[in-house]
This record gives sequence, C-alpha cells and structure tokens, in this order.
Amino acid sequence: MEIIEIRNLSKTYNPKTIPVHAVNQVNLTFKEGEFTAIVGASGSGKTTLLNMIGGIDNPSEGEVCIASNNLTNMSETQKTKFRRDHIGFVFQSYNLLPVLTAIENVEFIMEMQGRPVKERHSRSKELLSAICLSNRLHSRPGKLSGGQQQRVAVARALAHKPKFVIADEPTANLDSRSTADLLDIMVKLNEQEGITFIFSTHDQRVVDRARRVIVFEDGSVKEDYNK
Repeated sequence: MEIIEIRNLSKTYNPKTIPVHAVNQVNLTFKEGEFTAIVGASGSGKTTLLNMIGGIDNPSEGEVCIASNNLTNMSETQKTKFRRDHIGFVFQSYNLLPVLTAIENVEFIMEMQGRPVKERHSRSKELLSAICLSNRLHSRPGKLSGGQQQRVAVARALAHKPKFVIADEPTANLDSRSTADLLDIMVKLNEQEGITFIFSTHDQRVVDRARRVIVFEDGSVKEDYNK
C-alpha cells in the first residue's frame, strides 16, 4: 500500500535573482513498511526533499500526498497539526528539550495532542525500555551520551504512532557502536511494527541496512533500486 506519493515536486530558491534548483521535478512513491535511504553529496537536495515530504518546507511546484492527504493544499495550521499527528522526525542534532527528562521528551508530542497522562506515560516507558533506556527515564539530555540522546529522539518520533518516520542524517554525530545500536533498533521497529522509515544519509552503514536506495544528484533522482 502506497503511503506517500510525490508528483512533479520542485523547490527553487532565489527565483527572481540567481535561481537555485534544490529539487527538480521529482516523482516518487513510498509504500507502507519501507526502509529507504536517500543518498547523495552535500547540496544534492536530500534534506530539502525530506523537508517537503514532512511539510516543513513548501514546494515551488508539485504535490506531496500522504495517505491521500494533499499537504500542498493545507494551510500552515493544518500542516502543523498533520505533522504532529502523523509524522515522526529524527534530526541530526537530536532537538531534545534540555529542561525535560528523557521520558518527558518522549511524552511531549502526546501531551500536545491532549492524551491522558497515564496513556502517554505508559507509551513512553514502553518505548524507552525497547531502546534499552529504562534506567535513564529521568535523565536530562545533558546527562546522556550522543547515542543515548539519539535513541530518545527515535522514541519521541515513534511515541504518537506516526504513519512514517523521517530521519535526516540520524547517525552523523554517532560513533560506530552507537550507530550500530540505533540501526538495530530502527530495523527491529520496521520489521516488527511495520513502521516506514525514510533516511537522508551519507553513512554507508545506513545504506547497507536499507532495503531501498534512492540516489539524489543535483536535485533529481539518478537511481532508485531495491536490494
């Protein structure tokens, strides 16, 4: 079942001066349960593409449809609500709230959704246990290693049971052991819970685990293959 459909998607910066075509007429579909790596050199347009899929950035042309919902036609308020309820994000810089503990960071989106305290606490504990952080529930980010912080970020991305997870260079700041641990967790969640993952990455270790690879170059898809 197709969960994402991208039609003639383009993003041009500085259109009135010196145009930069970050993404140029891209057409892609993603099926539910995919584990996909988007690869390419810095400046190839990977992050811009992910930002448009996630509704963070608006396209200059084209459409992004997620589970039959057209993000392009939504207002900013509607997109914010849609992201909150349906999309999980994992960023290179973790983006955890430093004043909150690990479990509070994971609960945060569910709190914004207005879910009951008992439900969000139970879900957060379950996820942190699944990623081997049940002994760090009440630690703030400053007391966690980079690998631990990124695992909390993954738990937070999954807390509200999103349709899919977007991960932008999630292993860029991690050592080899932390990278392997994180990938093991995401592969397990993908295989056991059917969660769709789309990565932007330079990391060959991520590419090796992916089942589909999309090669991006100069804002366009140069290769797209299943392994």
